[in-house]
Parts: sequence; structure tokens; C-alpha cells
Amino acid sequence: MSLLQETIDLSRLYGVKPTRDRGQNFLVDEKVYDAIIAAADLKIEETVLEIGPGLGFLTLRSAQKAKRVIAVELDKKLAQALSNRLELADCRNVSIFQEDIMNFTGAWEQEVKKIPNQELVVVANLPYTITSIFLRHFVGGNRSKIAPARLILMLQKEVAERIVAPVGKMSLLALSVQLYADARIIRDVSKKAFWPSPEVDSAVISLVRTDRWLKKLSALKGDENELLRLMRIGFSARRKMLKSNLSAGYQISLDKILEYFSTAKVDPKARAQELSLEDWIRLLPLFA
Repeated sequence: MSLLQETIDLSRLYGVKPTRDRGQNFLVDEKVYDAIIAAADLKIEETVLEIGPGLGFLTLRSAQKAKRVIAVELDKKLAQALSNRLELADCRNVSIFQEDIMNFTGAWEQEVKKIPNQELVVVANLPYTITSIFLRHFVGGNRSKIAPARLILMLQKEVAERIVAPVGKMSLLALSVQLYADARIIRDVSKKAFWPSPEVDSAVISLVRTDRWLKKLSALKGDENELLRLMRIGFSARRKMLKSNLSAGYQISLDKILEYFSTAKVDPKARAQELSLEDWIRLLPLFA
């Protein structure tokens, strides 16, 4: 039986009707599942936090590799279906939480916080509607204080490409992620690999946490929140040159901004997308 047919049959059995508002597009391509598991590179001592496990095809694979899987599923019918499937498979190292992953007062969060960050791996097929806020809280660890060692995510292809963008095509999203993690696209995923098919293609992206840039920031006695603020101001009007945005945002004269640029070795005609993380970190002490 094909994975597509099995997904359709299970959906009928458990009364599951995929809804677009919750981003319920089930992956039905075995090769993509294999690529996700390979990219996750799970160790026996690690715990997987899986967001949106659906019918559990990835859950079962992860449970064979990792110490434990914590599955957070918003949909009540899917959570019940997953529970039944795990019981039939005699899979005992999976805990299911029928909750919203963006509820940081939920039982799932208390469970995850018991796990050392270096032993936590996030695997998720994220609904496009929560991608930005999810990245802000799980990659930066700002609100949740959860900082997983690795994240393997299925994202809208366009978003994945923005995250891994090189200098010259930077965005606030790219900088905010690359400050905390090394990002690379594992593979593109056609919309035909899902049932029902979404309107756009996706990509599997790997984010491996690094403290390389935070150490450089710390050496300059810089604060990461102030750095993020500096970058937000820098990107406040993309059509304008960086010097104009910073002058307006910090209410500093253009002459003083150009003096800062000279000190930090930044091109006076640069736009925000042309600066590297290292450039932003060099600039920060001058605006403190």
C-alpha cells in the first residue's frame, strides 16, 4: 500500500478531515521522511520534540532512533489517532500532548524543560502561519528559554531560502536565525509530496545551534537584544540606505552615522541587506 493511500485510509478511519486553516497537509513521500531522519542524525540519548506529528509516520521513525519523543498535536482527532497507532505498534517512548505549541504555559513546556538543551532535537512540519513566531521563540530561545541543539524543519520553500540567504540578500529573518544557528537547506519538497497538496513547494531545512556569533558579541560587551533592535531599525525601510534608517531610528545626524560607518568599516552607501552579521556586530558598540 502506498503512503498516500495509507494516509487517506487512516484519515477516514479516525474521522480526520485536513483543514487549511491549521496547515494540515500530510507528507506522503517516503524519501522525504528518510531525508528528515538522516538530517536529524538522532542519538540514543536525545529527545525529539515533534510539532504537528499528525498520523505519526515520522514519530514512529524518530522513536526508533531517539531515547524519547515528545509529540505536540493541536488537533484532538489526530492526537487520538496517534495514540492508537502507537499502542498498536507497541511504541512506548512517545508522550503525546494535545496542546498548542505556542502556548508556553502548557504541560508540554514543563516536560521539555526537564531535558538539557544539548539533548533536545526539534523536528517539525510547521504550519506556515506560525513559522516566524516559532523561529523567534525556539531558535533564539527568547520567550520559551528552550534552545534545542538542532532543528529539522519543513518550511515553505521561499521562507527556507530567505533563512539561508548569503550576504547581499540578507533579511531580518536570515540574520535573526543565523545569529543563533548554522542554517542549510537539506532538500526541496514538491507540493505533490503532500495530501492534500498545498499551494506552494516546501523545503527541509537544518538549523544547528552555534554560539560563534554570540561569543563575538560578548567579547565586545554587546547585548543580543540590542543587536536585534539595531538590525530591526536598519531594515525599517528597505528602499532606503542603511545610514538613513539608522539616522532616523536613533535620531543621530547623518554625519555621526557616517563616522560610525568609517570606524566599523561599513560602506557608507550600503543597504541593510548588504551587511553581514559580523558587520552588524562591529556597528553595535557605536550605538550603545
